[in-house]
Amino acid sequence: MKKGQIIEGRVIRLDYPNKGVVETAEGTCVVKNTLPGQQITLMINKIKKGKPEGRLLSVEESSVQEIASPCPHFGRCGGCTLQSLPYSEQLQIKGEQVRRLLEPIMAEHGSEGCWEGIKGSPRVLGYRNKMEFTFGDEEKDGPLTVGLHRRNSFYDVVPVADCAIVDEDYRRILRFCGEFFTDGSKEKPFSFYHRIKHEGWLRHLLVRKAVRTGEILVALVTTSQEKPQWSEQLVAWSEGIQQLPLDGKMTGILHIINDSVSDVVRSDRTEILYGQDWFYEEILGMRFKISVFSFFQTNSLGAEVLYETAREFIGGMAGKGADADKSRSEDIGKKMDERNNMDKPVVFDLYSGTGTIAQMMAPAARKVIGVEIVAEAVEAARENAVLNGLDNCEFLAGDVLKVLDEIEERPDFIILDPPRDGLHPKVVTKVVEYGVERVLYISCKPSSLVRDLEGFVKAGYGIERGVAVDMFPGTGHVETIVLLQRRDT
Repeated sequence: MKKGQIIEGRVIRLDYPNKGVVETAEGTCVVKNTLPGQQITLMINKIKKGKPEGRLLSVEESSVQEIASPCPHFGRCGGCTLQSLPYSEQLQIKGEQVRRLLEPIMAEHGSEGCWEGIKGSPRVLGYRNKMEFTFGDEEKDGPLTVGLHRRNSFYDVVPVADCAIVDEDYRRILRFCGEFFTDGSKEKPFSFYHRIKHEGWLRHLLVRKAVRTGEILVALVTTSQEKPQWSEQLVAWSEGIQQLPLDGKMTGILHIINDSVSDVVRSDRTEILYGQDWFYEEILGMRFKISVFSFFQTNSLGAEVLYETAREFIGGMAGKGADADKSRSEDIGKKMDERNNMDKPVVFDLYSGTGTIAQMMAPAARKVIGVEIVAEAVEAARENAVLNGLDNCEFLAGDVLKVLDEIEERPDFIILDPPRDGLHPKVVTKVVEYGVERVLYISCKPSSLVRDLEGFVKAGYGIERGVAVDMFPGTGHVETIVLLQRRDT
């Protein structure tokens, strides 16, 4: 195959995360945004390490599995890639993707029977509890809009007023904002931030809504490059949001100033326009205070599946349910003397976020120490532990590698839930040096997980159990849980 060559082929499978393996008369190549079974026309656009990669030009024949997508924006918006497949087929694809990635390690180290497949999300549509919408234009120099990035585009923004992975409250808020900031009858036009010119005002619209409590937090993210009339319009915008007929309860409306040149939602300064800058969500009966930037799983009901699975993998470290956790913890706390308590394990929860996992494990631990680099998340974790009546949780702010050198306690069990890029090699070494019997690794990027597992298996750990959990229906993303066991114990 040569660069620029146009050929036809059949997609035989989908590798993680969105790599269609296409069989052609000239050999195989990889083409993104395709589905198994499709007959496609493609153009070879690069040869990387001897492996050709192509760009989809057209679908000549659909897969027999394809259905009508429940979202009218599917195919234009870059958020979802699998929404035109039945959910059972989505699960099959994701489960096989992770299994194929883990298979070489499992085969080499005698763990062939440890893979337990994939668990689905309780809710397939309207499942997200957080969305970051972007202000921009649909095409170069086009009118202002707010939505999500167009598929395969870094700049174009597609309005997604009928997005299917959020509930109607998100859609009401998004429609209102689209109308408010594009209505030419007001003293406007508003400008959006151009990421090349570094000019403009409107950047992002952040919406968070708790599934269990229904509480909502809305934040408008802008630069400081505002005109006087625009700042005056913020009051009208906030009042308009408050008057929307929402099913949930609006708890806070914020204006966040962000002058960073990178396309990331962060705060240089935050102004509360209404209410407060946090809300409550409930997971497995525990209550969590979440601020606008707190890390929290974006699928609350899926998170319950994830955390229940993690507890089950650990095997008896926590009760069967949250209510059982609370009552069991209180009962044990009253009846257990200090000697019995000392028999409980010390647990390290590394990359602990707002402390969700740590608190799930706390009732069956002598002490849980969470480490998280985001100071705001650590403060939220401390508040959440108090909120849930847990006095054996300690949360430390800082880089994991550095903080571990400062902790005097030694763990009996370690939980890892790192960002998408996985672990720094030195963190793997540090964890291995503790010599704990078991390590639980929760990963949102299977390819990073596989790379990190190599370090653990070389140090004498084997995969005891593994399962995927679909936290992101309709997309190519998936969570994976792996329980590692020392082979010499």
